[in-house]
Amino acid sequence: MSQDRKPVRGRTIHVILAALVTMLSAAAALAQGGAANGAIVARETVAFTPQQRQYFAERGRARGAEIDLDRVVVQRITYLSDGLRVKGYLVEPAAGDSLPAVIFNRGGNRNYGAISDTFAVLNLGALAQAGYVVAASQYRGNAGGEGIEEFGGADVNDVLNLIPLLEGHPRVDASRLGMYGWSRGGMMTYLALARTDRIRAAVVGSGMADAFDMVARRPEMEAGVFAELVPNWAADREAQLAAHSAVRWPEKLNKATPILLLHGSADVRVNAREALSMAEALYEVRHPYRFILFEGGDHPLSAFRSEVNRAVIEWFDRYVRDKAPLPKLEPLGP
Repeated sequence: MSQDRKPVRGRTIHVILAALVTMLSAAAALAQGGAANGAIVARETVAFTPQQRQYFAERGRARGAEIDLDRVVVQRITYLSDGLRVKGYLVEPAAGDSLPAVIFNRGGNRNYGAISDTFAVLNLGALAQAGYVVAASQYRGNAGGEGIEEFGGADVNDVLNLIPLLEGHPRVDASRLGMYGWSRGGMMTYLALARTDRIRAAVVGSGMADAFDMVARRPEMEAGVFAELVPNWAADREAQLAAHSAVRWPEKLNKATPILLLHGSADVRVNAREALSMAEALYEVRHPYRFILFEGGDHPLSAFRSEVNRAVIEWFDRYVRDKAPLPKLEPLGP
């Protein structure tokens, strides 16, 4: 009985300490008369019923990562980004200090693809259970947050402002940060990597890398997403397409950040050619990367979740947790 209580008691202490740090940070920002990017101004720990705990354990087991909610804390948060109150999640191990951390970038747009408690447990919880503090943004204007989403415009700041959030976390070693984006979140990851050298390794799953290819294959994306969300789209279409296409500017990505590319050959949302083109672009500029193409894989790589989870955690363990040196990319052989 006492062994069952220890993780809960430890988790409670960590949550109380984190809440105190949040209040002190917010108070300091207010006292200075300004908004500190990354300051958490509200948080709510998600409580789960015994039935939900069993459900998540079984679902996680089927995906290759059984989730024990006594070992993971899930919180809905509100944090500051450019003076806006933006919604997000913080998912972390119940115990441990000086932990590595990962910024997760969700897919979709507006409230389509928004992170739910279930998604947070099954996807972010797997990383937390592996020893990582995971911070994720819903992006401005979504899930009740302030501002207006720009689909890869100013909302990239909502991703970058998770860096100071993690720097202020009392249990995070901010010298060990990773980034993980899926679908649209892959595009957000590329855009962020062009602006920061703080990320030790990144993972892009089913990521959008070529907006020109995207709107050509799926014109509804232009009419219903780009034209509605990207500022000045009609007047600046070509420039915005290029700005949203990492295949056009691989040299801008920080070369000290190795990238793991994951994609399915049967993806109908983001065609696998985008990942193939991105891999070729990275190869041309000698950016360290690994590319895994899953034969017959769909957009979420549903049939390969165990392999995906294992590959992601191994990548972050190597380059983020253990700070392994980058591979040498010079030609080898006699």
